[in-house]
Amino acid sequence: MLTLLLILIPVLSALAVLITKNNSAKQVAMVGTLFELGLAVAVFISFEPNATQQFGFSYPWIASAGIMFAGGIDGISLLLVMLTAFLTPLIVLSTFRQPYKNASTFYALILFMQAALMGVFTAADAFLFYLFFEAALIPIYFLAAVWGGENRIKVTFKFFVYTIFGSLFMLVALVYLYFQTAGLSATVPHSSAITALYKVGLDAQKQGWIFWAFFVAFAIKMPIFPFHTWQPDTYTESPTPATMLLAGIMLKMGVYGVLRFLLPIAPLGMEAWSTTAIVLSVVGIVYGSIIAIQQRDIKRLVAYSSFAHVGLMAAGVFSQTLNGVQGALIQMIAHGINVVGLFFVIEIIFSRTKSRNIEQLGGITQRTPQLTVYFMILLLGSVALPLTNGFVGEFLLLSGVYEFNKWLGTVAGLTIILGAVYMLRLFQKAMFGGKSSLTEHFADLSLSERAVLLPLAIMVFWIGLYPNSFLKLTEPAVNNLLQMVHY
Repeated sequence: MLTLLLILIPVLSALAVLITKNNSAKQVAMVGTLFELGLAVAVFISFEPNATQQFGFSYPWIASAGIMFAGGIDGISLLLVMLTAFLTPLIVLSTFRQPYKNASTFYALILFMQAALMGVFTAADAFLFYLFFEAALIPIYFLAAVWGGENRIKVTFKFFVYTIFGSLFMLVALVYLYFQTAGLSATVPHSSAITALYKVGLDAQKQGWIFWAFFVAFAIKMPIFPFHTWQPDTYTESPTPATMLLAGIMLKMGVYGVLRFLLPIAPLGMEAWSTTAIVLSVVGIVYGSIIAIQQRDIKRLVAYSSFAHVGLMAAGVFSQTLNGVQGALIQMIAHGINVVGLFFVIEIIFSRTKSRNIEQLGGITQRTPQLTVYFMILLLGSVALPLTNGFVGEFLLLSGVYEFNKWLGTVAGLTIILGAVYMLRLFQKAMFGGKSSLTEHFADLSLSERAVLLPLAIMVFWIGLYPNSFLKLTEPAVNNLLQMVHY
């Protein structure tokens, strides 16, 4: 029942925001997200790692067809539920100094987005997963299209078409698998329960087709090279809160989908095509990093860095190793924290200078000791400095990919070097050196800005120093998953 509340609370909060006046919308939204965070913490504390799916709900949806409105939380979904609950109030808080037209609608869309994300990460029925997977697209589309930059219509249309196109492949695969569940249940002719799809026995050729149907859908959402072309433009043109939702949480839907569907349903397809998937992921790591080095727009630079990081997560998952999958799970959390913090720092810089051009900045650190410290902490987490959150995930991911193939693991390891190049270059040019006319009167952090960055900085060190507090929650579920893959 707690899982159902995690989905319903953001919906009810969004409705409350819509009926309030615009000038109080952000406060109502903040209360709703904090209540959601409190409930998620209760789930986190009560979670039993060795148990199967917990805090579940199940209601007939299309009962005669075996389709249920059902959900629950296991070790794989727990961390993503916590990430969503943790980041959303910080994203709302980050907007407190920035006025938005039609504020009630703006904050309601953020809350509807949170509800859809919770639905994706907790759905126990395949068609319910698909429903939430598509529902998450609608709020982010309007957030980007209404409150985005000059090219927002063109960019969001491309984003919408890309993601809908990919999702159609997944829908076809789900319908096909649904009809293959005949005879698995004595009460209904077919079942769309995700666990029922695991029991469908397909030959290697059919699993190969299923692999590609799911892969295209999830590769676009992450994104993986060469399905990434929508991502940099969308991240750049979207308003910063929407970019935070996209990079911090939404791209994790693709990685989660691979774990929840692709690995256990098509193990023979994975055996045939996992090397291809890892090669594409590794190409994305190197390509995204090289393009990031060349960027002058700091928001676009972080967008390409996010593309490179998610390539390593995907490679770790497709390695089908314990270290690779565990690394992907903890790196999803670490990346979400780091990238939300970095995009917020970029928004702070832009709000004070009206520029994102790295060549027009400089000397910011002379007037902003607090911003400098927080920026450096987030940057070091992003470049995987030992004792920060990024190191744990990248170490496990690289060891997993290396275990799969030492040459691919070696090339993937370039992410550490290239990431340090573009992130340290960004910090040096923006924060050090002489002041420019734009940064001469740069003000340090306000109270609300510190309130956003402090929890993120704490998590950078918590995950880096005590990673086992998260890894021990996911390991039993990951072991069960890998047993299905390597049956």
